[in-house]
Amino acid sequence: MPRYALRIEYNGAPFSGWQRQRDQPSVQGAVEDAIRKLDADHPGIMAAGRTDAGVHATAQVAHCDLARAWAPFRLGEALNYHLKPAPVAITAVARVADDWHARFSATGRHYTFRLIARRAPLVHEAGLAWHVRHPLSLARMQAGAAQLIGTHDFTTFRSTMCQAASPVKTLDRLDITESSVPGGTLFTFRLHARSFLHNQVRSFVGTLERVGAGNWADDDVRRALLARDRTACGPVSPPQGLYLDGVDYSDDPFAAPDR
Repeated sequence: MPRYALRIEYNGAPFSGWQRQRDQPSVQGAVEDAIRKLDADHPGIMAAGRTDAGVHATAQVAHCDLARAWAPFRLGEALNYHLKPAPVAITAVARVADDWHARFSATGRHYTFRLIARRAPLVHEAGLAWHVRHPLSLARMQAGAAQLIGTHDFTTFRSTMCQAASPVKTLDRLDITESSVPGGTLFTFRLHARSFLHNQVRSFVGTLERVGAGNWADDDVRRALLARDRTACGPVSPPQGLYLDGVDYSDDPFAAPDR
């Protein structure tokens, strides 16, 4: 059975998350329903990671095995036709080796979190960013973020429901930048690691927001990290500002699109 890698974009607002669920809409379920319009006996897809309810993606990656060969371009067109009107799109398809795996072949994940600080309600960005009504200090948040870079036991910053075998992870990047938006400021958090714990990114951002607001000192972030205690974490940010926006592979399957 030929195997295909899929790059998937979605708005997570109407979904219970990536993973299929019996009685709730999911992104995985929407993609699998589209695939089964082409291959009725298709067993399911595997993804590079699972996102929570309300989290978005610009470049989730999954793979599927199909009963017959398709030209990648035609497969993408067919899937997008059957995905309508769900807010999900296949943005690239590539034929891959039979042993290639969207999750286990991945060497890194990239996440972006968008936070807008302004008094006025969000209109065009509603549901696409975390809205806070008070100003934040970029310098304070950057100082706090610096405490988290490197290899650490991140017990404080993972959900109690996290199923990872170990809380020890290496965070390669946590950059924060700011830009002006009408009436306020957009803060963009960019993170990279080989893999992440459940709720790790949202726990980081929620904690750093407290630093930016002046409720925490940047040294408090290090004390929370060293506590290795979930109760030492700041509030977890809401999901709507979070995007899975890249998965790394040693040989990028989408580097040379095959039509």
